[in-house]
Amino acid sequence: MNEFPKSGVGRTNYLVIGAGIVGLTIARELKRRYPESAVCVIEKEGQVALHSSGRNSGVLHAGFYYPADSLKARFTREGNRAMTRYCESNGLKINKCGKLIVATCEEELSGLEELKRRGDRNGVELIWLTEEEAREIDPNVRTFRKALYSPNTASVDPVEVCRQLKWDNSRSGVEFRFNTRYVRHEDNRVFTDRGVIQCDYVVNAAGLYADKIAHRFGFGKSYTIIPFKGIYLKYAKNKTDVSTHIYPVPNLNNPFLGVHFTKTVDSGIKIGPTAIPALWRENYSGLSRFNAGEFAQILYYEAKLFLTNSFRFRTLAIEELKKYRKSNFVGLSLKMVRQLDAGGFGSFLKPGIRAQLLNKQTLELVQDFVLEGDHRSMHVLNAVSPAFTCSLPFAEYVVEAIAAKRREASQQAVSGRRVDSLKRGVGT
Repeated sequence: MNEFPKSGVGRTNYLVIGAGIVGLTIARELKRRYPESAVCVIEKEGQVALHSSGRNSGVLHAGFYYPADSLKARFTREGNRAMTRYCESNGLKINKCGKLIVATCEEELSGLEELKRRGDRNGVELIWLTEEEAREIDPNVRTFRKALYSPNTASVDPVEVCRQLKWDNSRSGVEFRFNTRYVRHEDNRVFTDRGVIQCDYVVNAAGLYADKIAHRFGFGKSYTIIPFKGIYLKYAKNKTDVSTHIYPVPNLNNPFLGVHFTKTVDSGIKIGPTAIPALWRENYSGLSRFNAGEFAQILYYEAKLFLTNSFRFRTLAIEELKKYRKSNFVGLSLKMVRQLDAGGFGSFLKPGIRAQLLNKQTLELVQDFVLEGDHRSMHVLNAVSPAFTCSLPFAEYVVEAIAAKRREASQQAVSGRRVDSLKRGVGT
């Protein structure tokens, strides 16, 4: 692949920052809508999906966790169908194993009932099951009295999907510049560590660094990213002890779904993820990718959250840190199954970092998509889970928002020219 020389200048109509699932689907949608326009994607890593997009669970969610008026409810429902079609039409792996949501006690039945109400409002199929009926789907499942079944929840290989999207984009003329990091911008010029790119429009889909880039453009000043580390543990004994996704009743006041069983696209079994507060944005293991500035800023906000216990952060942090102990982690999962070999779990899988947007004024985590921009740039500030499932319809939403901003600016420019013309006429 040709690269911009250090001193060179490239030219494109649309510049997308970030080659995760959101950047890839936005680039795809831009090229579909504007086939004659040049679209370029820059990515600081050497390949697509090396961060959140390639390290997530691979679960295609159905869309029943979220309030009906949220963007997540709309895009998860639509995205599940769209991503299923995309995988099937491109011969990509998909495991349509479904999902059971189980209760462990009387108090959790009200949580199941709320999920059913949300599913009904969102137009998502959820089926009530008795204990016996739940065991017909997965003989090993344990639940209190009843469970919910989501037949449309599935699993895919997120890296395979992202690489297919990259191939599709390249075939349609989208240009990729890997190992190319955004540095700054001036007017219509974006400066990278591998040269300058002139562009008509910038789309910021930089994930963990989306807020940093948005601030440079004057957007997202009320927000900062707080990273949470998600770790999965593989069940190595076999692939048959669990046959479907098994999830607990979540705390709907925060965006984390709790430790659950995931069936992978190849029918493997894993438990997780954790939601451990990380200390810098790419805090995967040890001191790898340590950044002192990020450490200081994130520690400042996490200390405030701990002291104020906003959204019960203190309790969350303490409980999540306990999951570093393997026996504790495994013990949480065993509550949802009748029998499983606790010694059958193998190694921890590679961790992912979840970018959660924090409102700096309210000290609350933002639980829906957040988009800010104008006629020159658009910034995906919060592409929170399940962004992978939502990505195809969400990309359409982003590109429509870009088009609306540009139309509005064009109309204002025309109106301004008319006013100037009238003023000149009056002056004569």
